[in-house]
Amino acid sequence: MVRNRQRRVADFHCDVLSKLQASPDIDFRKDSRLDVTLDRMLAGGVELQVFAIYLSTRREKASFERILGQIESFRNQVAGSGGLQWLCWKEEAAEQINTPTGRGMLSLEGVDGLEGNLFYAQLCFELGVRFMGVTWNYANWAADGVLEQRNGGFTEQGRKLIDWCNESGMLLDVSHLAPAGFWELSERSVRPFIASHSNAAAVCGHPRNLSDQQIQALIAMDGRIGVTFVPWFVRDGGEAKAEDVLRHIEHICSLGGSGQIMFGSDFDGIDCWVEGLEHPGKYAEFAELLLARYPEDAVKGWLHGNALSFLAKNLPSKTIQPQL
Repeated sequence: MVRNRQRRVADFHCDVLSKLQASPDIDFRKDSRLDVTLDRMLAGGVELQVFAIYLSTRREKASFERILGQIESFRNQVAGSGGLQWLCWKEEAAEQINTPTGRGMLSLEGVDGLEGNLFYAQLCFELGVRFMGVTWNYANWAADGVLEQRNGGFTEQGRKLIDWCNESGMLLDVSHLAPAGFWELSERSVRPFIASHSNAAAVCGHPRNLSDQQIQALIAMDGRIGVTFVPWFVRDGGEAKAEDVLRHIEHICSLGGSGQIMFGSDFDGIDCWVEGLEHPGKYAEFAELLLARYPEDAVKGWLHGNALSFLAKNLPSKTIQPQL
């Protein structure tokens, strides 16, 4: 599937699945209602895309049934016949490093739909979910989100979720998590975690971005930071160009984090875009922008190498079976 092998890309966050659930007639290959399509992935050299299961509570209550619906959308419309291969295991990630092909992964953006039930978490693992973002912006049964004013940490059931993730191999994602929860997780987790779609607060002061201290903690544990293309996370005021994304890359590098940088676009989760980064087909041009300013080895790491090496090291093996 990967047509542009010289510009290989891994993208750690998009919101295609919520659109597919709302409109089952969408054609993932080429539908103009999507930012991320198979054709655009081909054009941009995107060989790995992480698809988030996001349950908006604007229409109805978050439930496990709705999680299952988006997993089914992924199975039938994204990873179906002629689509992406499903990446679940470290062995597959290691294979991807040397033999690139089009693959997709599943993540959960906010555990609200698990309804506080760790058996549902185990079912998600068995059905192929490999990342869990603990919260969206607000509080749920496990922890507080970044826009929850009280800035609380984890609940008792949320701490049990951390422990289960450590034992099962389910990876954790701190984008959207309140700072208190970030620091509690950094103390309690025995495995590194990621921020799938967050930028540097020192460059753009949006509360969804990471402080220097959080970035340094992710660097110290060899986690990953998915630099994102949400305009209001890129530049104060919200109007941004592709060149503005470079300021976040440079700042993270100044803290020693070149080896932790990847990308998490948030395509299909936004309704306005960074100029020059409107969809995954633009990754080819963005790669040329990066290569004009930075060493090739670093750029390859940011585009795909850092993400794939993290997966090859930290995903569970096929022999692992989570236990409750």
